[in-house]
Amino acid sequence: MYARRYYSATVSHRRAALPPPKIIVPWSSPPFPLVRSLCSTRYNSFIINIDIVLSTASKPIEEREGCPTKKELTIDDYKHVDEGVSYKLDEALSKLGFGNFQLIMLGYAGLGWIAEAMEMMLLSFVGPTIQREWGLSSSEESLISTVTFVGMLVGAYVWGIVSDSYGRKKGFLGASIVTSVAGLLSAFASNYTSLLILRCFIGVGLGCGHVFSSWFLEFVPTAKRGTWMVVFATFWTIGTIIEAWLAWSIMPSFGWRWLLGLSTIPSLLVLLFYNQVPESLRYLCTKGKLAEARHILDKGAILNQKELPVGNLVSDHKNKAKLRSSSIRMLLSPKMLRTTLPLWFLYFGNTFSYYGIVLLTSQLSISQAECGVVALPSESVWDSSLYTNVFVNSLAELPGLGLAAIILDKVGRKISMEIMLFLGFILLLPLVVHQDDILTKMSLFGARMFISASFIVACIYAPEVYPTNIRATGVGIATAVGRTGGIVCPVVAVGLVSSCSQTLAVMLFEAIILVTGLSVVVLPLETKGRELISDVE
Repeated sequence: MYARRYYSATVSHRRAALPPPKIIVPWSSPPFPLVRSLCSTRYNSFIINIDIVLSTASKPIEEREGCPTKKELTIDDYKHVDEGVSYKLDEALSKLGFGNFQLIMLGYAGLGWIAEAMEMMLLSFVGPTIQREWGLSSSEESLISTVTFVGMLVGAYVWGIVSDSYGRKKGFLGASIVTSVAGLLSAFASNYTSLLILRCFIGVGLGCGHVFSSWFLEFVPTAKRGTWMVVFATFWTIGTIIEAWLAWSIMPSFGWRWLLGLSTIPSLLVLLFYNQVPESLRYLCTKGKLAEARHILDKGAILNQKELPVGNLVSDHKNKAKLRSSSIRMLLSPKMLRTTLPLWFLYFGNTFSYYGIVLLTSQLSISQAECGVVALPSESVWDSSLYTNVFVNSLAELPGLGLAAIILDKVGRKISMEIMLFLGFILLLPLVVHQDDILTKMSLFGARMFISASFIVACIYAPEVYPTNIRATGVGIATAVGRTGGIVCPVVAVGLVSSCSQTLAVMLFEAIILVTGLSVVVLPLETKGRELISDVE
């Protein structure tokens, strides 16, 4: 019911004594804090005091006639009202919707994922080039990728602990410094040993990638959260495409050192814009820093041109003592164990399969010539086919992301992953035996499309299923377990394919995809439409 103003006066420009107007506003129980105190308004150049009275608008007019309908409010009334009205973070984010505020977070978190994607993709180009230039064996070449994954395994756990204990932004800062410095220094590596050490440090920095996704997720309202997380995942694909284009443009003329140096630009941009983004709202609420969280929400409301709910922001975590418990103990508690173990298998299988297909794209282009399948010299294959194959297969992730965006919020996370893994399994199956170049490219294109989509959905599911106080740690450990798949994968993709054992390599990939699908089946929770939780329930 709209407030009705019982006030009518003709105001001239000469000073005059005006009676204070009264505003009738609805009275409900409990009282709604429409006003905080007796207020003032300015009319022309005069200050006019306004008295506030309430009416019992909660009842029909017929029932209110003849009854005392007015009640004077005091300052104590408003204090009482304010203390009784509160809202939680999910309500505030729903009110804000998705607007300019979240777009800023999307762009910054996207830079983090572009940085990781570019650093990982360059391994497909740098490894074979350095092998020829420095005369390395196949095992020495694969070790360049392996040490990067070892660093990522360590970094995923370390940055998860740092982010849950000291804030998501502290994780960004440390990881970006490590990645940028080690990335630039690796461009000047003078020998194989120094390159391995620097690539390991780069891996430690890249281990923070999962914190970017968790941080962005914590700003997104529940409605359409899956769709926007798929949009966020597109930045990974953008990074792979940029790296493939950059390698195609830079390496033939300037060599691999320039590629290593230029690939650090996104990490430097993360450092440059570090102070322009806020800390995670959910982290602040979990730590009891509600005033700081409310200040960030106020800025978000201005950017999105929306209003926050009336009342005080409150945290929904139940027991602060839980925050001091061991994160690993909580992850392995009876309530979380049925989620944690299948999630570790899911991350391992997705990581192994995804990077296996990425490396197969480059290795099959080279090794098929060496194994006599394609009647072309390997040098010619390197110059013409490798860049084309990797670039085209990088584009394969786009339709996979589109499909995930369409079905993710309709059928749910688990069914989406099962569909993607099944289709990836079917499309990779023809490569169990040697195929011609066209069918090989088509199979790898389709398999990468669906396996990458499954990987993205897994990266959305994991932050949703873990509570805020252990989210970064839980996802970090799952990511670290996944990196062990990345450590083993180069040995398989490079070692077996280089020794003309393509059939054995592809059969191993198929077995891993099958086990990954089974791990999805046994996951107990579906997170579609589920609000993010703060504590282990």
